[in-house]
Amino acid sequence: MSQLEINTKPFLRWAGGKSWLIKHLSSFIPQSGYNRYHEPFLGGGSIFFHLKPNRAFLSDLNQDLIETYSQIKNNVSSVIDELKKFENTEECYYQLRQAQFEDNAANAARFIFLNQTSFNGIYRVNLKGEYNVPYGYRNKDFIDEKNLLLASRSLKNCTLLYNDFTDSLANIKKNDLVFIDPPYTVTHNNNGFIKYNKNLFDLDSQFRLSKYIDEIKQRDAYYILTNAAHEEIEKIFYKDGDKVLKLNRASLIGGKNAHRGQYSELIVTNVKA
Repeated sequence: MSQLEINTKPFLRWAGGKSWLIKHLSSFIPQSGYNRYHEPFLGGGSIFFHLKPNRAFLSDLNQDLIETYSQIKNNVSSVIDELKKFENTEECYYQLRQAQFEDNAANAARFIFLNQTSFNGIYRVNLKGEYNVPYGYRNKDFIDEKNLLLASRSLKNCTLLYNDFTDSLANIKKNDLVFIDPPYTVTHNNNGFIKYNKNLFDLDSQFRLSKYIDEIKQRDAYYILTNAAHEEIEKIFYKDGDKVLKLNRASLIGGKNAHRGQYSELIVTNVKA
């Protein structure tokens, strides 16, 4: 693997992303290695791009997200050409927010542009399924051509799937590694539900996820779960014999009523030190 490939970064901003976990990650990777990598809540893919596994199954229930990854994997030059047609202006942003293209590369470019120029990188849709995040007034260039090309190379040996996390069980085998970063149902260290997420991944979904982990363990595979450090969440995911840790990180989501500061994240894994 070349040094350039090693330096590949996520090409999307993603609220709740796990870049902060990378410096701790070596403590959670099986020392004997693992076979294939699975990530059923892909998002920005920061852990995938850091690990660069030889074989991976990446999935998400966000169809636009998976289609964007597929275009970066298979058609990156066309996506870059489409991105170069856009301008980082408020007018262009709101025009593209309302637009839909028949061309898949253009739709992927639109997704990346909106992600890179929106407010705080939040992915949010209204009840009609329409993306409704406001313009972010960011000065940073929204096209990183070199990194998009590297991301395409990193994705070549990946299977990309649009499905529910439970569907990924069909591909998980002995000694595989599953990194699980679900949408958080509750706020860190508090009792409140996250407003923009409680209808997408509720407590019932967390219980489904706990059973999903039980199935992973029955396959003699490894898992690493990240979640909000909250009493109810800890109860749901306590697994006899598995490691439960809390790590502090800085909150990176801002807004009018947000509070930036240190929050605890829950890490649960069956990987032994």
